[in-house]
Amino acid sequence: MTTLESVEVGTELPPLRIRPISRTTLALFAGASGDHNPMHIDLDVAKSAGLDDVFAHGMLSMAYLGRLLTNWVPQQSIRTYSVRFAAITPVHGKPTATGTVTAIEEVDGERRATLALTVTLDDGTVTLAGDAVVAL
Repeated sequence: MTTLESVEVGTELPPLRIRPISRTTLALFAGASGDHNPMHIDLDVAKSAGLDDVFAHGMLSMAYLGRLLTNWVPQQSIRTYSVRFAAITPVHGKPTATGTVTAIEEVDGERRATLALTVTLDDGTVTLAGDAVVAL
């Protein structure tokens, strides 16, 4: 196990493997987030838009990346965090959140790591890409 003191460029965060996205997960996230967009929870609406099924909220994947970060450092150590949505996460998709240290520098008297972050499905599709800076 890597200690924060030994983190260097190329260090990989322990991956966060998520169980397949279920309809229950989507309904619960809709309630928790207040995002009741029917594209995420109503099969008929998704089909009327030409999709095969509903798909996960982008912010759900962002939350998984947030969990990846807070599994590695305390929440108060996060200095910046941003993402870009790249593809949808289908219902039953199996996302994995990963992160890699791309830079380390001293800023304002603290050692900080810049991280490249992704959420990827089992088939290799990247659904979310982002970065974060954390104090070590």
